[in-house]
Amino acid sequence: MSNGDVSQGRRRFLIGATSVVGGVGVVGAAVPFVASWNPSAKAEAAGAPVTVNIEKIEPGQQITVEWRGKPVWIIRRTDEMNANIESLNDRVKDPNSEDPQQPAYIEGPLRSIKPDVGVYVGLCTHLGCVPSYRPEVAPADLGENWLGGMFCPCHGSRYDLAGRVYEAQPAPLNLEVPPYRYDDD
Repeated sequence: MSNGDVSQGRRRFLIGATSVVGGVGVVGAAVPFVASWNPSAKAEAAGAPVTVNIEKIEPGQQITVEWRGKPVWIIRRTDEMNANIESLNDRVKDPNSEDPQQPAYIEGPLRSIKPDVGVYVGLCTHLGCVPSYRPEVAPADLGENWLGGMFCPCHGSRYDLAGRVYEAQPAPLNLEVPPYRYDDD
């Protein structure tokens, strides 16, 4: 056995041992790095579905729940409110909701699955302010043509009770309709 053979064997051993230790180190560093890409428990909870008992909402009443850090309004509409919505088609920018601000299964002027319940993200599509729910008809501050809806106090955008923005308003789009479903369907 020559000196060259001993050095060559030792060299291979050291290269192999160093490679194994380096590989273990890379894996050890990569595991927490990759784990940091997963959402936190708080983020997962914020995106989770929200369950609401709509039977407890009185006709004409609006409740607010939080979903993904945003206010979501659930409005229990009356037959009169729905009739007012239908009568406003010529006064709103996008009466048929052609700009996609709602899931594909939401159609028609009421922009809801059931005619008596509207679900909307409560943020103005202009600059993200929170509009006020104003269901009363013809209040003094909104004029005699007001048939109920939402009013954004920041820049004056007006929405009907289906979340459709009126013509000539700062808001460019109807209120967003989040994805939702009924457990009993």
